[in-house]
Amino acid sequence: MGLAAYLRLARAGFVLAREGALSIFDNDALPPVMQAGVRFGRLFERGEVKRSGRVERLTRALNRLGPTYVKLGQTLATRPDIVGAEVAADLAVLQDKMDPFDDKLVPGLLAEALGARAEEFTDFSAPVAAASIAQVHKATLTDEDGRRTVAVKILRPGIRERFRADIESQYAGAKLAETLVPKLKRLRPVDVVATLDRSARIELDLRLEAAAISEFYENIKDDTGFVIPKVMWDFTSDTVLTTTWVDGIPIRDNAALDAAGVDRKALAKNLLQSFLRHTVRDGFFHADLHPGNLFADPKTQNIVAVDFGIMGRITRRERRFLADILYGFITRNYRLIAERHFEIGYVPRSQSIDEFALALRAIGEPQHGRRVSDISMAKVLGQLFATTELFEMQTRPELILLQKSMVLVEGVARALDPELDIWTISEPIVGDWVRRSAGPLGRLEELKDHFDTVVTTLGRLPAIASKAETALDDYERDKNSPDRKFNRFMLVSGFWLAAAVLLVALWRLLGL
Repeated sequence: MGLAAYLRLARAGFVLAREGALSIFDNDALPPVMQAGVRFGRLFERGEVKRSGRVERLTRALNRLGPTYVKLGQTLATRPDIVGAEVAADLAVLQDKMDPFDDKLVPGLLAEALGARAEEFTDFSAPVAAASIAQVHKATLTDEDGRRTVAVKILRPGIRERFRADIESQYAGAKLAETLVPKLKRLRPVDVVATLDRSARIELDLRLEAAAISEFYENIKDDTGFVIPKVMWDFTSDTVLTTTWVDGIPIRDNAALDAAGVDRKALAKNLLQSFLRHTVRDGFFHADLHPGNLFADPKTQNIVAVDFGIMGRITRRERRFLADILYGFITRNYRLIAERHFEIGYVPRSQSIDEFALALRAIGEPQHGRRVSDISMAKVLGQLFATTELFEMQTRPELILLQKSMVLVEGVARALDPELDIWTISEPIVGDWVRRSAGPLGRLEELKDHFDTVVTTLGRLPAIASKAETALDDYERDKNSPDRKFNRFMLVSGFWLAAAVLLVALWRLLGL
């Protein structure tokens, strides 16, 4: 890792600390080592922040620091319970109201990406949304299929190079954290950054986003209440994505939703259940459901989602894990939750499953029967961190994106309906899947997965046996070779020679 990465990391830490980023968290909920770090960082805080408690310049600081920091701000914008309502409102502009790039660059970018087909666009609007990675324009497309309104997403010029610089500093920070605080190794911060890195690489190729939209559309085409646009492949490249245009009221605009007669409670329920359905049923979900990417159709009461640059995918095993964990909290079956954590490898076998179930009960019981608005997520996260440390839990990088997405979805649903009971709303989706997976059909599907694994392994056995035989032959030849014997002789001789030199040095040093 180059020195430049550490310098960027130090600059980012200084800028964020100075603009009050460290003042928005409940320091008492953090582990002692992190509390000390926060207290030190706040020494650099601007006097204005200390006096007023406001961190309105934090948004500009995140914007200056680069796209990965903007993504962090987008997540925090949905969590007023963590950062406070005022800070969340300040950060909300990061979701789709960032400064656009120069409109004069658009014709050249389109021509470079689409060639002659770029000329089929007319009535190109100013940016209707500008985010950290790309911006979206409304346009009219006239081709062999007729005249229609479309959405054209264009990657920001130079964003790939800027992102690489950001992610290098994130890697530097993760490695530094592992070195300075060895206890953090169990959380595998480097693997976490690698997961975010892979996710962002996909987000920076709009052809992959188009493919994700296509697959997602196939999965949900028979569902109700959640709709997405269609891809127009002839007008899509790695830097330009064209889809059908969708209308709706921004889901963050509660006043407009109420004026249009949209049932916000039903909308919150629909959002949470749709996300769980996509995750548990399909194992493929929209992983960037912040308010800037969500709209409500007042005519149908449907949720309309856009921006599919970050999608999450989990295997059947992980879906079973997620469903059982949620179902365990819903039914207050903490033993089930503990068992699944041990089965998937979250908690080492050396730990006590009964004690872990007891710790989960201490976290889950206080949340039942309470409104979402009464739950301090900061304290819950602090409690979970302490529990993971106590039981030597290992971070699962493949679930990081899912965990972040659940935070986003819960935050958006909370804004729509502060009285939301996430356990009651989750039960129909999660419970049905758990009961199905535990039934005959689920067992058959699980047996099929095991059978496919066995068949694949059996098919590889001849190659494995051949490689093993070759390795054994190489080992025997190496073991009996004159070079190996000579190397062993030199190694042993070198050891005793070094020991003799050391003894002579000690003899003289002690004056014997």
